[in-house]
Amino acid sequence: MATPHDANQHVPHALLNRRVRDLASGTEGILMGVVHENVATEGERWVDIAYIRPVGGGIETSTVASNIVPAS
Repeated sequence: MATPHDANQHVPHALLNRRVRDLASGTEGILMGVVHENVATEGERWVDIAYIRPVGGGIETSTVASNIVPAS
């Protein structure tokens, strides 16, 4: 399969630069970006990965973009 034309590119997201919560881990922070990435170790599996920075700063965590919701 060919590499998607938007591979490893930032993807627009309605919650960009807003406080979000990762449903998988419960982590809250600011959505810094969403990137279309190949997450497979063999072959290809393309997904949108969200990068969340803790509110006070620090190391960003990542999750599948479909796991994020606005934080309350």
